[in-house]
This record gives sequence, C-alpha cells and structure tokens, in this order.
Amino acid sequence: MPPLLSVKAMTHYFGGLCAVKNYNLTIKPGQIIGLIGPNGAGKTTIFNLITGVHTPTEGTIELEGRDIVGMKTHKIASLGLGRTFQNLLLWRHMNVLDHVRIAHYSQLKYGLFGAFFGSPRRKSQEAEIEENSHRLMKLFNIDQFADQTVVNLPYGAQRRVEMARAMATRPKILFLDEPTAGMTPDELVHMVKIIRQVHEDFGVAIFLIEHRMKFVMELCEYVQTLVFGEIIAEGPPEEIQHNPDVIEAYLGKEDLT
Repeated sequence: MPPLLSVKAMTHYFGGLCAVKNYNLTIKPGQIIGLIGPNGAGKTTIFNLITGVHTPTEGTIELEGRDIVGMKTHKIASLGLGRTFQNLLLWRHMNVLDHVRIAHYSQLKYGLFGAFFGSPRRKSQEAEIEENSHRLMKLFNIDQFADQTVVNLPYGAQRRVEMARAMATRPKILFLDEPTAGMTPDELVHMVKIIRQVHEDFGVAIFLIEHRMKFVMELCEYVQTLVFGEIIAEGPPEEIQHNPDVIEAYLGKEDLT
C-alpha cells in the first residue's frame, strides 16, 4: 500500500544549530505512530517542518506522492494534514460551536458567487457543516459547551475542542502534539477512548507526540525515539519499551513498564 506521508532525509538548521538530522518517516493509511523523546529533542520542530510552519533545510516531504516542501500551512491542511498544537491555539473569546464550524471552511466548494447570493449549493453545504459540527462536538464530549467561550472551559475540554477543530478539516492524517498535556489520569483514560473512536470512525492515520508512555504504548503500533534531533530507536512499542538506549536516553535507568 503506498504511503500517505513520506519524509526522507529531512534535516533542519536554526542558524548554526542542527535541530533535526536525517529524519525519515513513512505513514500508511490507518496507522498510529508515536514520537517520543525528552524535552528539547526536536519533536515539535518535526511537526512544524512537515506541516509548513518551517521549511526544512534539506530533505523531501511528500503527501500522497505530492511534494509539499515550501507549501503554505493552510494549503497543506487542505490537502489532508490536520494538527493540534503543544500550546493551545484557540480563539479565547469564541464559542465552541464556532471553533468547530469555522474549521470546515477550508473545504467549501460554493465559491464567492454562492456566498453572496445564497445559492442552493451554499445552503446545502452550510447545513452539512452545522450537522457535522454537532456530530464532532458529541464525539469529543464538548457538545454541552457549544455556546460557551473556550476561555471558560476546563483545560481538558479545551484540548478536545482543538482536536474537534482539527477533525473538522477532514484530515487523512492527524498530527497530535501532546494531546494529554495537563490532563488528570481520568481525562487521560477518556482521551485514549476518544482517539480510538476517531481512528475507528474516520479511518484517519495518526501521528502523535507524547510524554506519557502508557498512553503511547496503548495506542501506537510503531514508535520513534528522538534525542537531540536524531532517531536513536524505532519499532513496535514492545521493542521500544525495553530498548536499553531508549531507557537510558529518555528515562534514565527506569523501565518503561
């Protein structure tokens, strides 16, 4: 099966500092892949390079065989790569429904004429957006907050709003940057269930950054370990879990179990 996403020999420098070195990644349809590593390893930089926030110094990135290096972030998103962020990027005084609804607009087809004159196509698509927005809010258990501004929501709920917004762009691959950051153990369990449901219902491939190893081991079928911008180990979770280089570099001398 051809890959959805292929990254080859990606390297990036910030000034004289090599932040990412010779990074390779292949994501096939429906896969869930994890990226782990200590703080400052370059994990979010990899997300930013692939999604167009930065342009890599070297290497290739292809989404469904199409070169996306140098492409604008919104264009990459419209091609099927959705993401969340390590630090929440929400419009703090906008309500939950509007967050999810607005994210659909990168997929609209009715054009300027339809927008001005209220064409049947516009009415049909707007109705579809409304219906899908409520479906996503229910899936992410934020429908009860639909009319509330996100600034008034608990932190875990804000995380779920960001994920619902990302899914509203109808991605083929969803990048999740520390989706359980700041969550309680109960919220973490709930998040695992939500991500599994999203994976089942939409068949979307998922690439995630996480520090909570139990979360990674439960969800991912393949894991990469990044240290100082380089991959030191990759493979199935059960191999990574007991890899001595990973244990030493990432967790000191403690086992991952």
